[in-house]
Amino acid sequence: MNLFSDPRWGEALAHLPDYLGSHVRVSVAALALGLAVSLPLAIAARNRPLMRGALLGLASIVQTVPGLALLALFYPLLLALSSVSLQWFGFSFSAFGFLPAVLALALYSMLPVLRNTITGLNGVEPSILEAAQGVGMTELQSLVSVELPLALPVMMAGIRTAAVWVIGTATLSTPIGQTSLGNYIFAGLQTQNWVFVLFGCFAAALLALAVDQLLALIEIGIRARSRVRAGLGGLGIAALVAATLVPSMAGTAAYIVGAKTFAEQYVLSALIAQRLAHAGLSATTREGLGSNVIYQALVNGDIDVYVDYSGTLWVNQFHIGETRPREQLLAELKTMLARQGVTLLGELGFENAYALVMPRKRAEALHIRTIADLASQAPTMSIAADYEFFSRPEWQSLRQAYGLKFRAQRQMQPDFMYAAAASGEVDVIAGYTSDGLIAKYDLVALTDPRQAIPPYDAIVLIAPKRAGDQALRSALQPLLGRIDIADMREANLRAAGGDEASSPATVARWLWDKIAKP
Repeated sequence: MNLFSDPRWGEALAHLPDYLGSHVRVSVAALALGLAVSLPLAIAARNRPLMRGALLGLASIVQTVPGLALLALFYPLLLALSSVSLQWFGFSFSAFGFLPAVLALALYSMLPVLRNTITGLNGVEPSILEAAQGVGMTELQSLVSVELPLALPVMMAGIRTAAVWVIGTATLSTPIGQTSLGNYIFAGLQTQNWVFVLFGCFAAALLALAVDQLLALIEIGIRARSRVRAGLGGLGIAALVAATLVPSMAGTAAYIVGAKTFAEQYVLSALIAQRLAHAGLSATTREGLGSNVIYQALVNGDIDVYVDYSGTLWVNQFHIGETRPREQLLAELKTMLARQGVTLLGELGFENAYALVMPRKRAEALHIRTIADLASQAPTMSIAADYEFFSRPEWQSLRQAYGLKFRAQRQMQPDFMYAAAASGEVDVIAGYTSDGLIAKYDLVALTDPRQAIPPYDAIVLIAPKRAGDQALRSALQPLLGRIDIADMREANLRAAGGDEASSPATVARWLWDKIAKP
């Protein structure tokens, strides 16, 4: 099928009002905040070398921090501030989504604005400043009437650069809960939906180009003293912002379903949303959230329900090192969650645990069936894992339990790991037991005889504010205990198919048909 006749373009277009509107709002708010802070600071520092050096140095340091890291750092910071605010002043605020994204992006916008404003103002000819003083202008009058107009071209170049940076970096705000055009990119990468990836990239690029040209029109209008051109540019930006407010005025869904950053989560969140819709409840999904972000978002009421895994919560959220038998772990976990107001509604019926995986033929040739068998061969092998595995407690537990020492460690996109193992690019990967790609690439998951990895039952969690919501419980009850590992593997394999039949919504409907059969 021709790529551009693919029906997934229509699906991508259906999401555009929501994704684009949210992207524009967060970008404009961040740029406005960045300008409100940067311009006065640049004006104050232009004739103060020490202050100027400190500001530019700090702004340069911010630019060295990767955009995704900067966005992620603001979430726990604001979460702590919200907690302090609640204790001291009796009110809190949401640290999820919009606010951390705006603050991080505003910081990201400051360097070009500071640098170009200072350069532009210091580039005004001294003779012109002397002439302004000679005709009796005050310092403020000279700044407003002479320096700023002359420095405007250089200043606008910095503002335009900042706008493009902010719009591009805003695509990375999806993991902290801010809907953006990055939703296309994150979802597309996880489900191998290249239509979504291309659509998200094109949309972000076109938005950046449009805003840049509107700012250029304002710049030309001011330089040429043309109120019409400057007004058209300003009107264009105002119209763009106003258009993005329309979807938000249509009302919000009653329930928000969260999802983490991999294909299984996209499928399960779509399945939950479909069950809620079937029960007559309005629902929307918030996808691509980091593991810690999504749990805190649930506790704070920013999302209402999502699927997590018992081992992830046990090890990473509650930081318990010792494993327990499955039933005991679930019982203790339910009690610990209840202390934070979170309801463990029940298990879905399958487990998605970490497992060390390698090609079946290679494992058979080396007589490797368990992780203990692997330990003696590991020093000659390489291992690949997702971006967080090597910093997780599970990896430390495996190393301690089996004395694992690999020749090399690599990190890569989860879906690419399986192909890398099958092709011999790496010898072993840290995969997931419910992933259908294990069967697709004829890989084998090694057993864990020392039980270094805890159980990872898929469980449904409900936010504290929904604890007594019987309609929500009733809508989700038919899912509990009904999804077996074979069906989930098949669903995950379908979701990684890279065609129109592999969208999370389509796969979720297929999975429900399997569940609903008597």
